[in-house]
Amino acid sequence: MKVFVSSDMEGVAGIVDWDQCRPSGPEYGHYRELLEHEVNAAIEGAAAAGAGEFLVNDSHSAMSNLRPDRLAHRARYLSGRHKPLYMMQGLDASFDAVFFVAYHGSMSGAPATLSHTYNPRAIAEVRLNGVPTGEAGINALVALGYQVPVVLVTGDDVTAAQAEPFCPGIRAAVVKNSVSRFAADSMHPEQARDVIRQAADAAVRQLADARPPAIDLPATLTVRFRNADLAEMATWINGVARDDELTVRLTDDDPVRLYRAFVTLVLLTRGIAE
Repeated sequence: MKVFVSSDMEGVAGIVDWDQCRPSGPEYGHYRELLEHEVNAAIEGAAAAGAGEFLVNDSHSAMSNLRPDRLAHRARYLSGRHKPLYMMQGLDASFDAVFFVAYHGSMSGAPATLSHTYNPRAIAEVRLNGVPTGEAGINALVALGYQVPVVLVTGDDVTAAQAEPFCPGIRAAVVKNSVSRFAADSMHPEQARDVIRQAADAAVRQLADARPPAIDLPATLTVRFRNADLAEMATWINGVARDDELTVRLTDDDPVRLYRAFVTLVLLTRGIAE
């Protein structure tokens, strides 16, 4: 049984500030270790339920946050930037399950700790088939394309709620409750790991009942930008249509192709946003 793990960082118990999850931050080393422990807790829980192969795609920032020698069960480690499938690089139809570990809430919607949707300087809101979504829902498009169920998400309470519409029945390991964008009530790290470990175990044991993401095709991503220049730049990509001064949309019956177009849009607008 193979499990694909996409690991972010903002959803780790105790993290509430950008400096805690940026290599330039003075406390990054400490919080990096907390992330490693949460990723390993997910792997350990899945292994206890019978999973034998793991691929961890480091999906946060420059995508080189984990230490390969510290990953549990000799998990493979996919790291580095410029991945064609970005946070979902490495997933294919050979996998049995997808885990989203240390994920965070969307830029729009209820207050969520360190909320953003791919690029907080450029993107104000993304909707998938009209429903506001964060990175979990967007990334689920790739899982749908390969017909692999997304069975676990870890992070705060808002993130868990935002994943459910696109991945019905997903098991959530809520390790902190958001108070605001820069505050959260977090479990003790050891308790957070226990919760993740138990949720991963249960998710794998119930895999026979899991289904691929429930996203109607053709699917539409509607992206609202922070300014009109960004929206104009997005239309340089074939298939992107302008809805208004700030909003564009992409539609495709191939969810993986739609995801790749969205990632291209994000990377194209990143330069002008910064």
